[in-house]
Amino acid sequence: MIKQDEVIAFFDKVSETWDEDIIKDPDKIKRILDAAQIRQGVKVLDVACGTGVLITDYLERGVEKVTAFDISLGMIEVAKSKFQGIENVEFQCTDIEHLRLDEWVDCIMIYNAFPHFANPEMMIRLLADRLVKGGTLTVAHDMGIEQLNAHHARRAQSVSNGLISTREMIGLFEPYFDVTHAVSEEEIYYVSGVKNKK
Repeated sequence: MIKQDEVIAFFDKVSETWDEDIIKDPDKIKRILDAAQIRQGVKVLDVACGTGVLITDYLERGVEKVTAFDISLGMIEVAKSKFQGIENVEFQCTDIEHLRLDEWVDCIMIYNAFPHFANPEMMIRLLADRLVKGGTLTVAHDMGIEQLNAHHARRAQSVSNGLISTREMIGLFEPYFDVTHAVSEEEIYYVSGVKNKK
């Protein structure tokens, strides 16, 4: 079982150099954001946003607002420095239990972060409570399961539970969401669902 304080320490340590290793594949990002229904006018919650890797992509799609949060202050500080002065982007250094939202959101994205949560079942339940009915939750990775788990084994095993199968992920989604996408390929993974309860 991973521990939150260890996750915070790990990501604080790597925050300053994190973006040096980021390689974004536009085709993968498009598939993920299309599945997540990220589009003009929606309010987005970016969970474990890190250095804000997807925020530019959200803004390019004309979203109304992005609320991004992470438990690592180091990651949040880097993200804030990249998006200073952009009024519709807000950052919080917090966990899901203490997240402050003034309104429900339309789309929630967990990108390249899911294995780092100690209690994913609780997290999905709490996130469902932040979504409008008909809103979407998406868990996505720009690697396949084997590739990601091998990557974490080399660099982040102590702060990763490993990525679960789409079948297991669907099981976590089903109490709250109608699953619309469940893709597990060699180089991409995403599960998306539409909230079906108030």
